[in-house]
Amino acid sequence: MEASKDGATGTPGWATSPVLSPAADPTPSDTDLGADSWEDVLDNSLPEDQEIDFVTLGMFIIDEIHFPPPKPPALNILGGAGSYSALGARLFSPAPELSKTVGWIVDQGSDFPDSITSLITSWQTSCLLRPDPSRLTTRGWNGYAPGSSEHRSFKYTTPKKRLTADDLSGTPLLYAKSIHLICSPLRCQELVASINSMRKEHDLPRPIFIWEPVPDLCVPSELLNCTNTLPMIDICSPNHSELAGFMGADGLDPKTGEISTTAVEQACEQLLASMPLQSYTLVVRAGGKGCYIARNGGRKRKPGKAAQKKKKLLIRGGLQHDTDMFSLFAGLMRDEYDEGLVAREEIEVDPGVERWIPSYYSGVEGKEKVVDPTGGGNTFLGGLSVALARGKSIEEACCWGNVAASFAIEQVGMPLLGEGGEETWNGEVVEERLKRFLGRVGLEV
Repeated sequence: MEASKDGATGTPGWATSPVLSPAADPTPSDTDLGADSWEDVLDNSLPEDQEIDFVTLGMFIIDEIHFPPPKPPALNILGGAGSYSALGARLFSPAPELSKTVGWIVDQGSDFPDSITSLITSWQTSCLLRPDPSRLTTRGWNGYAPGSSEHRSFKYTTPKKRLTADDLSGTPLLYAKSIHLICSPLRCQELVASINSMRKEHDLPRPIFIWEPVPDLCVPSELLNCTNTLPMIDICSPNHSELAGFMGADGLDPKTGEISTTAVEQACEQLLASMPLQSYTLVVRAGGKGCYIARNGGRKRKPGKAAQKKKKLLIRGGLQHDTDMFSLFAGLMRDEYDEGLVAREEIEVDPGVERWIPSYYSGVEGKEKVVDPTGGGNTFLGGLSVALARGKSIEEACCWGNVAASFAIEQVGMPLLGEGGEETWNGEVVEERLKRFLGRVGLEV
């Protein structure tokens, strides 16, 4: 059955009902999407004024994961960049209030398992479920090479359905404070421009854009497009391999075959130097090495107290025959003259950031805790994004991301949400794990 090119044809529903049931391999009845099954979902609704801290335009995928023998494959696993990034934001958003600030979109085909619907609704997020019985759900095959948890092969086994800016239109998801994009450089530019235009129509401020480049187009021929995209977004977060791909390298230490921290730092320096007058941040995800933050510094102009009380002279456009040159150059010197008083702007120097944040599971002992790294990077970005939306620094946001990723990689598929009492995932309170980790890296807050 071919996928519909026109999007979902069914009536969308907001998955916010509390169904506490972990995902399991579906039985034949699990794939029977009868009217009664969808009716249970479509009865839910979301207020138009629902506050949204995070939304992702990453795709939803049902995964099958193939490990090296003798470990058996895992089938019908909730996956995709959209699902895992939503998980990362959801981990720090306990139900029932904060959980609804996490937004994502799930396109459900005719083969969609009821067990996965139950798992999604158990999270109580602002998830837009869109049934379309005319197509199959997007599914993917994941395969790991023997003896490696870093090198993964992936391919789609059914036609994919990706999301666009129009999918946010008419929903509270358009109002999100942070938006996660996973796409090519040129598509990122298109999405950012479209979203900003749509938000401007509603008099909404610019959101925080977190861009995750797609691996297939992290190649030298896309480097120029990448650098042209950087000024449009707030965070660019490739993994070490994707970053190296833009430079025509592999990002590995030739002697050990492990991830090279030196290669990561040098590649970041090259990208930062390519746009010296722009301000943006690179957050490179490097598996067991953690993540590397690289933000270019510069001057930040902060009006002095006197200047804040003065009416500023604004000069726009090119020179005209009647341009007041004295006022023009006075403005360039950042001085403002008013009734003989001079109010000079204060200049703050931003030194930028160059810092490694270790992974939560680091070292030999930590590696033993990693069961399946699938989705760890996407989960990291969900945690990072929601932290930035809630006013955290980039360093602390990366800690949120590393803690989120730790929950994603402890098992095959999604971590288990506990029932009753204080919310837990895999039997642990997320905030307690975060507090311990912040202490480890010297960022107690």
